[in-house]
Amino acid sequence: GGGAGIQADLKTFLTHSVFGTSAITCITAQNPSGVTGILEISTELVEKQILAVTDYFPVAAIKTGMLFSNEIIEIVSTILKNKSYKLVVDPVMVATSGAKLLKDDAIDSIKKKLIPISTLFTPNLDEASILINQKISTEGQMQDGARKLFDTFGVPVLLKGGHLMNSDYAIDIFYDGKTLYPLSSKFLKEFNPHGTGCTYSAAITSNLAKGLNLIESISLAKYYIFEAISQSYTIGKTTTLNHNPITIK
Repeated sequence: GGGAGIQADLKTFLTHSVFGTSAITCITAQNPSGVTGILEISTELVEKQILAVTDYFPVAAIKTGMLFSNEIIEIVSTILKNKSYKLVVDPVMVATSGAKLLKDDAIDSIKKKLIPISTLFTPNLDEASILINQKISTEGQMQDGARKLFDTFGVPVLLKGGHLMNSDYAIDIFYDGKTLYPLSSKFLKEFNPHGTGCTYSAAITSNLAKGLNLIESISLAKYYIFEAISQSYTIGKTTTLNHNPITIK
C-alpha cells in the first residue's frame, strides 16, 4: 500500500534530501487493514543486494526493518558487524494491524546478533516487552524499561510510547547509559498509525547520515513524524501518513 516498510523509508529519505537505497528481505501483500501474504527472499539474494549497495555507494547510515527469519538476521548481522556504518535497528515484530512480521525462532537472533551491533534500536512498547520480558504500559515503566533495555543490550535505545494507553501525549524515551531524554508531542487521534515506526526510524537514519548526533537526529525525527501525522490526508479508506509535510521544507 506504500505507507510502510521500504516504500515509507524511501519516501522519508527523499524528504530529508538523502539518497536512499534498499535490500529487500521480504515481499508483503499489505495495506493499512492488514497483511495478507509474505514471501521471504533467499539469503543469497539478500546478501547480494546488500553488497551491491555497499560495494558501490558511499554508505553513511543503514536501518533495518522487517527481517522476518533467523536466516535473514544471521546474514544481515554477519555482513554488517565489522562495518563502520551507523546502524539503526527497528526490531519489527508485529504490524500495527496485528500481523506477525517476525518468526518466533528469530527473536533470539535479533537479541543476540543484531541489536548489540547497532548504533540505536527503536522498539515500541510491545516489542520492548518481548525483548526484556517485562510489561510496559505507563510512562514510569517506560523509563525503567529504557534503562533495562540499555543494560540488557549495551547500546542506546529509543523506546517509543505511541501505544501508551490513556495518554494525551506521544511520549518516547531515549537512554544511552548516561542521559535519559524524554521526547513528547501531542497525541493525534483519528489517524491510522500504519507505517509510523518505519518512517520515524528512517528519519533518524537520515539525520545520522547527515552527521548529526543521536539526540539531534531523534529530536528532529520526532518533529518530522508529528508533522507527517498532523498533515496526514485521506487515501483509500483511512487517513494516511504524509511523508512530505510542507512545514518541514
